[in-house]
Amino acid sequence: MASMNSEKLRTALGASDELALLDLREQGEFGACHLFWAVNAPLSRLEFEVARLVPRKSTPIVITTAGDAALAARSAETLTNLSYTDVSICPDTPDEWVSAGFTIYSGINVPSKAFGEAVEHHYATPSVHASELKAMQDRGDDLVVLDSRTFAEYRNMSIPQGISVPGGELAYRVRDLAPSDATTIVVNCAGRTRSILGAQSVINAGVPNKVIALENGTMGWHLAGLELDHGRTDRFPSGDPQTLDAAIAMRDRIAATHNIESIDRARLAEWQSEADRRTLYLLDVRDPDEFAAGHLPGSRSAPGGQLVQATDFQIGVPNGRIVLIDDTGVRATMAAHWLVQMGYREVYVFDGGLAGDLAMEVDTAMPSTDAPTIGVEDLAARLSDSDVAVLDLGESRVFRKGHIPGAKWAIRSRIANTGPALPDSGTLVLTSDDGRLAALAVEEARALTKAEVVALSGGTNAWIAAGRPTDADPAYPADEDCIDVYLRAYDRNTDIEARMQEYIDWEVALIDQIAADEDVQFKMGPSA
Repeated sequence: MASMNSEKLRTALGASDELALLDLREQGEFGACHLFWAVNAPLSRLEFEVARLVPRKSTPIVITTAGDAALAARSAETLTNLSYTDVSICPDTPDEWVSAGFTIYSGINVPSKAFGEAVEHHYATPSVHASELKAMQDRGDDLVVLDSRTFAEYRNMSIPQGISVPGGELAYRVRDLAPSDATTIVVNCAGRTRSILGAQSVINAGVPNKVIALENGTMGWHLAGLELDHGRTDRFPSGDPQTLDAAIAMRDRIAATHNIESIDRARLAEWQSEADRRTLYLLDVRDPDEFAAGHLPGSRSAPGGQLVQATDFQIGVPNGRIVLIDDTGVRATMAAHWLVQMGYREVYVFDGGLAGDLAMEVDTAMPSTDAPTIGVEDLAARLSDSDVAVLDLGESRVFRKGHIPGAKWAIRSRIANTGPALPDSGTLVLTSDDGRLAALAVEEARALTKAEVVALSGGTNAWIAAGRPTDADPAYPADEDCIDVYLRAYDRNTDIEARMQEYIDWEVALIDQIAADEDVQFKMGPSA
């Protein structure tokens, strides 16, 4: 297996050639310490992540694991088995990264989080403290609060009077939601990034209203001692906005200001025919419900606001071709104008519309397995038997909220280290959210036990859909054992307020950290 030291890696990252830098540790480990442009693709879920992040099999890939040689070797072998042909390992430790001139970062979605702070500084995006917003609401001021997170996040907790308008929809729909020029528009998220980018998107859209970001989002509201709402379902009206003409005019102005190039169907077809030589991302930035109703074959759902605030969840090859899709070009152009400022070199808007033969299903193809399975009803009948054990390989924070009664938890790639002692006989049932990850793990588990190993058909989702009971335990696994995810403040069992403040302080400090990092060069544009 080829090796690349940190000095050569740093040079390669600064070049214009395609390169995927993948960190194969678990997300919690990655979040503790990693390189700025590294993309997290944990070995435990690699088969699910890598095809999306690195769609071209011949793309040069460099693996980094912070010096864990065994993990790097296993990861390289897995990538090779998945038909990736150009895989190298950077064997260096974090100390060696620093010696080569790299800056080390903590957290996840760091490029996007740092970019949000840079946007606030560059554009002087105005903000309002939670206590001031509360006073405005109590006075009955003419204002609207637009929540730029996903609808699921909004439904979980929200600012009183807030409306769910995910970030990619804000500039497209804001004129309908605040038809009076006198209405103050407040944009919030959970912390800072989507508040800042959402508010600045609305400002860049050219509305005459006063537009402000809620300082520190729902965390700031909570830390100010104010009550959040739960279970709200207020969201933007579906369909085209009534002010579509104004949105189209805004699209054209933004595209001209930021030199956003459009491509037609012929150019897209040409690039698709070259996808074995140049990486191509075809990202649909519309609302997920619109995507599910019909989308261009080969495209992937990447709602605009979520795409910009978590680019490393969607794009593993920064110098690949990125084509953004929606029905009118408005939302795609707004997402594109942020991506080009982040430094992505080839970002395009598809102007071919969404007429014609549309796909209705999301491609969930996975490596096939012939793993033996057990059905929900059969497991339910045997669950109380002493010779049956259930091991859940799904996400730890999901397991805490609900799992098959009696199930234990482990990380798929580290069953022996993170799970319970496996039985020597009887039947071991592996499960995960939809069962696919569990099926992939059957052979691995067989090497660790003499018990019969089977996967639950349809996974825990099928168990729940059948009306079977679940148990919940917020203390298992313990916070320190949840290394498969980077726990958010409100995922933790203790010191939640302290963790919120710690997170906010981390975000704010990113602006100084990237200012001292010559490898980070955003390309901020003029206000539009």
